[in-house]
Amino acid sequence: MSAAICRSATLEDVEPLYLMIEEYAQRGIMLPRSRKVLERQIDQFVVAEIDGRVVGCGSLCRLGNDLVEVRSLGLRDECKGQGIGSMIVEELTKEARRQKIPKIMALTYAVNFFLKNGFHIVNKEIFPEKVWTDCVNCSKQDACDEIAVLKMLD
Repeated sequence: MSAAICRSATLEDVEPLYLMIEEYAQRGIMLPRSRKVLERQIDQFVVAEIDGRVVGCGSLCRLGNDLVEVRSLGLRDECKGQGIGSMIVEELTKEARRQKIPKIMALTYAVNFFLKNGFHIVNKEIFPEKVWTDCVNCSKQDACDEIAVLKMLD
């Protein structure tokens, strides 16, 4: 198996992105995204691929002037533990820096992964932007069990 590469997503990636995100959504660990939404937001996504096959993805969503969220971060099961998720987060971090956004947050169940990648645990109430953008539409709104993590960029 070749090494993974990270790149910006293109419209050709919509279907593999949709299928990967849908698999996570059915397990209750990621919000679903329709193909139409993915088409509209494709420029926010990066993908990891091995031998031309999409094996991972992630996106950045701007929540304010100084805050972006890592979203839809996923990896095929057989590719976990190889550093590919960290490659995706690093690519998203570079993009946030390029946009001069100093803070990156995520809501996650994979806390240890984010801690390993330079994030720290914070109280999710410090992100009203997130609450009003997505949480209002989430079925877990009143009993959210995700952990908020934050990384400050210099």
